[in-house]
Amino acid sequence: MRRFRRLTLLPLLLAPLLAHAGVQLVVDGVDDPLKLAVTSGVDIGQYANRDVTEAQVRRLYDKALDQSKSALEPYGYYEAAVQGQIDPVGTDWRVTLHVTPGAPVKVTTVDVQLDAKAAEIPSIRRARRAIENLKGETLNHGAYDSARDTLSGALTANGFLDARLVTHTVEVNRGERSAVIKLAWEAGPRYRFGEVHFEGSQFRDGLLDRYVPFKQGEYFAQDKLLQLQQALNGADYFSVVNVLPDVDDKKNGVVDVKVELVPAKRTIYTGGPFIGTDTGFGVRLGSERRWVNRRGHKWKNEAVIAQNLKTLSTLYSVPMPGPNQRSFNYGATYRDSNTDTSKSKTLEVVANETREWYGWVRTIGVHALDGTFTVGKQSGEPDNAPGVERGNSNLFYPEVSLSRKSGDNPIFVRNGWSLTLAGRSTVGGLLSDASFSQVTADAKWITSFAGNNRLILRGSAGMTWTNDFADLPPQLRFFAGGDRSVRGYGYQTIGPKNDFGRVIGGKNLLVGSTEVEHYFNRNWGMAAFVDAGNAFDGTDYRPKVGAGLGVRWLSPVGMIRVDLGTPVHNPDDHGVELHVVIGPDL
Repeated sequence: MRRFRRLTLLPLLLAPLLAHAGVQLVVDGVDDPLKLAVTSGVDIGQYANRDVTEAQVRRLYDKALDQSKSALEPYGYYEAAVQGQIDPVGTDWRVTLHVTPGAPVKVTTVDVQLDAKAAEIPSIRRARRAIENLKGETLNHGAYDSARDTLSGALTANGFLDARLVTHTVEVNRGERSAVIKLAWEAGPRYRFGEVHFEGSQFRDGLLDRYVPFKQGEYFAQDKLLQLQQALNGADYFSVVNVLPDVDDKKNGVVDVKVELVPAKRTIYTGGPFIGTDTGFGVRLGSERRWVNRRGHKWKNEAVIAQNLKTLSTLYSVPMPGPNQRSFNYGATYRDSNTDTSKSKTLEVVANETREWYGWVRTIGVHALDGTFTVGKQSGEPDNAPGVERGNSNLFYPEVSLSRKSGDNPIFVRNGWSLTLAGRSTVGGLLSDASFSQVTADAKWITSFAGNNRLILRGSAGMTWTNDFADLPPQLRFFAGGDRSVRGYGYQTIGPKNDFGRVIGGKNLLVGSTEVEHYFNRNWGMAAFVDAGNAFDGTDYRPKVGAGLGVRWLSPVGMIRVDLGTPVHNPDDHGVELHVVIGPDL
């Protein structure tokens, strides 16, 4: 029994020796990045949430004094002094390291040896200058390694595929607190592009050659390979695009390029319901043939069936890849629109050419439009009601447009902008019932400020010259009001009126909007806005003003905007208008 009691007491006697605790590490005397270097460079810093005995703490503490000094050397501090102390804090231990970094080592000499031919290339010259600029700075091993590797990468990226770093030393004189950097490369021959081999393509031979942004015999350049990959990805023909220089088989100063391709799904179908206060509830269905034939032609179809809008459209595209990414497009759209002020049924046929042009997307084409319309009709009224204007349009006109946009994130833009300019005109009334000329401009600018806030500015302007305004269909007249115009007013309910007080649209348009958004978290926010504008004839511009509040939700299907707007300082208009928009910022 006595022996049994001794055994039961043994764990209690050993408990103080087996007690476990964590370590609270405190580093003072230096700020980041030196403080972070010490914290991550000592082993004891890994025991904040791990069990440790007193004996282990003291062994780790003894090592931490030397480890702290070593952790500062990559930052140029070779004379650091470190003192410390250990204090029990409850069941934990607090280890404090008092760091005195001392005077840093400065880079006094930088010697970079490089072949003259390679040194003439701008990107290599910039990389060399970055290394030379280390002179006079505190020695930092990370900055040195990065600058050295950047120059090595620049040599490879510009065709010096055999380049070797033959000298790379950093001589540190602790007594003089100085460092000498010596680097030397043997660049070797500069390689040129050979043949490009496409593997796995579903197209006829030679078609994909038009996507290659370089010619055989040009100097090898890595950014050209990236351009080729981006162009092939942008063509939307392939699910996998790997562009690989055949470095292992390079010879006689030439390197071939292998492009591995996997075809994407040939036909894709889209569809789903949507809601917009301008269009009402509806459903959108679409299909796209990514390639129709071995020449890479494309075909897209879409149907929209909504309460106030029904469209059926088809578009056939013939890509002409190259430096300008041209394409020829042929399409037709049937449109049945019924708004608060107009009703129209039109068929439009279009043929155009699009291309990249000095950073813009330029479109030049011709339109043929035919259909019937009524303007000034209110809901529930017959087509022959007083004040309702009826017409039949047959128009043929060329059109030119320029568009450009830039954004940091296509789903949620914190900083970005878009601009679209367009002009259209009949040619002397050829094949048209009306003679007109028209220019339009649409702009949007988004910027973030003060954390989770955005400022959004939007504007639209247009001007029409015609002697046959009554023959222009609603889509060639200007109206204001609605989700993307002046909120607080119904869709297309603002504009010049006829003698019966019915809105019939105007020759000119000027609309502006200011909106501020604040986000409470990543997905939810609120908005306050003021919109102003009107459609008008001549110089009789009297802007309508709408203001209100809204909710923003970054949903899985995109940004959803729900706004409540009301007219401001207008005794003839009152009430609250609901506006719902789903879609990207730009």
